[in-house]
Amino acid sequence: MSRAIQAHFKADRGEFQLDARFTLPGQGVSALFGDSGSGKTTLLRCIAGLEPKIDGSLSVDGEPWQSMDSLFTPPHKRPVGYVFQEANLFAHLNVQQNIQFGEKRLKPHERIMKMDDVVQMLSITHLLKRAVTHLSGGEQQRVAIARALLTSPRLLLMDEPLSALDEHSKQEVLPYLERLHDELAMPVIYVTHSQKELSRLADYMVWIEQGKVQAEGSLQQVMGRFDLAARHGEEAGEVMIAKVMQHDDYYHLSRLQCRCGELWVKRVNRKVGDEVRVHIPAKDVSITLQPAVGSSIQNIWPMVIEAVSEVSQGQLILQLSSGENGSPLLLSRITLKSFERLQLKVASHCYVQIKSVGLLQ
Repeated sequence: MSRAIQAHFKADRGEFQLDARFTLPGQGVSALFGDSGSGKTTLLRCIAGLEPKIDGSLSVDGEPWQSMDSLFTPPHKRPVGYVFQEANLFAHLNVQQNIQFGEKRLKPHERIMKMDDVVQMLSITHLLKRAVTHLSGGEQQRVAIARALLTSPRLLLMDEPLSALDEHSKQEVLPYLERLHDELAMPVIYVTHSQKELSRLADYMVWIEQGKVQAEGSLQQVMGRFDLAARHGEEAGEVMIAKVMQHDDYYHLSRLQCRCGELWVKRVNRKVGDEVRVHIPAKDVSITLQPAVGSSIQNIWPMVIEAVSEVSQGQLILQLSSGENGSPLLLSRITLKSFERLQLKVASHCYVQIKSVGLLQ
């Protein structure tokens, strides 16, 4: 993996044991994903150099920042930008002064990111002279992101930047995070326990549980792993890349083509031929033995059951494929009662009805 970020950190904190080794691509958004207490934030702090007592090794684009023996680059010499859960802005400074706070420490030739570009990217130009105490939660977090970017980091670290926001503010900030994904050349490491944020933003993911890496790889590879999906049955789902094939202006719909087949969705603001990312929650995939007649559901595909797992009392996760080469493609969460009533089993042929599709990009 060229331009990679290679890390290995170990710690013994009594009840919590950390031993995590992973390699992240040197571009795009990589997510450290897992439940609260799994060690995600600790690993992010290790990368930033904020956990000097934890043994570890770290290299970024081939440059060693830390080793298990003696090398340890202190935090102020690691070219990283850090966005915390809370915005942590300086109340005595206005927005512009907050944003430029870290930039002042850089020499002119080190200033890769430009003030005008950053504030335009985050749509905060009109806020520059405002007191930070007069900002909404979403605005404060956008200012915090701008402050981190103005330090011209080689690596942007984001520790659950939406967790302290209400739902309205989250929806306000998410499009800007997507814009960072599309426009930034620097790699981003994003900590989250939210599958929605993960599905919407990440290209690559490392699944952390109890201080250890359970899986790592592209978003589609890891989220499609049945053993991991079965542990998170309530939020399990599949992320797919689809191509825009057609727009139906009369019905305000778009036809997408993905690896499973065609999907009709609410009209997307993309050109024919563009790619979009879609999330299909397992809970919104129902099973029928025959293609439905007279149903309001438009997306119906023939599938074969590849595997079955119980995720909670009376709830099952099914892994399904198109049957052509046995490659797993889709997840469905149904009740045990429905499974038995339909007399389903591994290798059963059936039809899936997709009740909702989340458009992520």
